[in-house]
Amino acid sequence: MTPREDLEQLYRAASNQFDLTEASHQDALLELAESLLALQRTSPEQLILLSQKEDCPLLFKLAVKLVLSRQAINQIKQPITVGVVFAMWGEHHRLLNKSTTNPNGENSLLNKVQQLQWICQQSQVDWRLYPVDDGCPHASYVIAKRIAEQSEHSAKIQVLKLSDGITYDSGPLAKLQHVDDSKKGGAIIYGCMQALEDNVDAVLYTDADNSVHMGQLGLILQPFTEQYVQVVLGNRKHPMSVLVKQEQRWGVGIKTLRHMQRMVGSSIFSKGIHDTQAAYKLFSREALFCILANPSVFDFSFDTDWILAAMQHNLKIATIPFAFIDSAAESASITQGPMSTWLTLLQGLVTALRARNIHYSKEMAHLIDEHVRSAADLELIIDKLPDELIHAKDCELGSEALMTPKALSAWLTSVKLAPIESSL
Repeated sequence: MTPREDLEQLYRAASNQFDLTEASHQDALLELAESLLALQRTSPEQLILLSQKEDCPLLFKLAVKLVLSRQAINQIKQPITVGVVFAMWGEHHRLLNKSTTNPNGENSLLNKVQQLQWICQQSQVDWRLYPVDDGCPHASYVIAKRIAEQSEHSAKIQVLKLSDGITYDSGPLAKLQHVDDSKKGGAIIYGCMQALEDNVDAVLYTDADNSVHMGQLGLILQPFTEQYVQVVLGNRKHPMSVLVKQEQRWGVGIKTLRHMQRMVGSSIFSKGIHDTQAAYKLFSREALFCILANPSVFDFSFDTDWILAAMQHNLKIATIPFAFIDSAAESASITQGPMSTWLTLLQGLVTALRARNIHYSKEMAHLIDEHVRSAADLELIIDKLPDELIHAKDCELGSEALMTPKALSAWLTSVKLAPIESSL
């Protein structure tokens, strides 16, 4: 059989399903990636073209990302160590295996270990894993600690508790008085602090679930090792990305929220950074020292604070495409409510912009201060849309020419008054 026939057979046999909770799917993905790597005469360009076909099976798309990642990591000639940090809050189910009593189990910690071992084997790249409990009330720390200790790679895994980090009266966590003062951001900071203490060369931040396959490490390392880009941001919106959303979480009013976000944060979005919240970001050691010198927020909005800090220090930033499969079943944004998440994102962005002294729309910031005070304020508008935004394209959102802060403020006021007037 010719290499072309082998490739076509692998393409046709690939599944279009990938369940984050199924161990057999994880194994099948690595097996397919290995088979593709074994096709000596198949070029990366051939694989990319195939993966971009409209009918390309999902498993094949994912495997191509892993192949490109392995090829990139094999190009690294100098030894480097990468710390992988993720926060844990309510991860007591996803950390464990899937079972009849735990249908959303992803075995996520051990999957990360397996994936990191796979991508780093016989390469110059070494890894350390830092799961950080963010004050989880469901014993995520205890579960992760037990799993880590039973792993054959336990020496590379350090399970942490944020509560151990906020005892400091100086440093990045000095502003935190209690674990409840953090909503993810504090835990990520603490993990990075430990990674820096362990002298890693860079830190990769991700989520606790299986949404991002760690076998893609070579993709995000490439700009860092080849052009010494200090901050590399995953971009799920890139046309070369693989994005699988399990459900639509928002109403039509999401366009209004994005319009507000992009206008006030134009210093970020105008630079082509469109996916600020992707949990797949790499920071060089030097970048982290700049970013953690004085963090302004410790909640879900820390991503934009870190991007703004990188801009403030004139650090080199790049974005890359990658594969992301939504793990929605036990997502924190679902647990706490989508509008609570957006409340945090908007308020945190304004706080960070003011703290970092980066140019922003003061008029839009004032609008957010005035009209976005609670999740209930956003619940009022998530299923409504101003006339100006109905036909707006996503790329147009954030433009004052589309809808000014003054016009949006008037619309928000009218929406809030409507329930009152209808009750009279």
